Amino acid sequence: MHPSASPYEERLTAPRSWWFISLLVGVSMALILLPFGTLPLLGGLVGGTAVAAVAASSYGSVRIRVVGGSLIAGDAKIPVSALGEAHVLDPEETRAWRTFKADPRAFMLLRAYVPTALRVEITDPSDPTPYVYLSTRDPEGLAAALDAVRAA
Repeated sequence: MHPSASPYEERLTAPRSWWFISLLVGVSMALILLPFGTLPLLGGLVGGTAVAAVAASSYGSVRIRVVGGSLIAGDAKIPVSALGEAHVLDPEETRAWRTFKADPRAFMLLRAYVPTALRVEITDPSDPTPYVYLSTRDPEGLAAALDAVRAA
């Protein structure tokens, strides 16, 4: 494998129900504008749906990648050399680590609609962040990709 190849890439897309809710927002806007006539009704339907869909898409399309010796999760770029042990979290542990076990200093890429996660220790002594919490649909694959980059 050459260095430019990405051993892991995942996009956490919004669930289908969010797109349905976007449509309902558009219908709501259309009903609000109904007293003003047909053209405002159609504008409310199209505009409300479009704005809600853009909001759902922007929040629901975060990427997690392991590339070039770094873990890129959303806006964060962390060198793999600063990462320690990776802990795969099942749905129960995922819920616990995003609620009562959570450390406020941790970096959390949290998506409640993803049932599993990966918690990776931060070993850099100058970084006050204790761990990175990443919602992921394939925690085993992400942990394996981090191990592969560490081994290379």
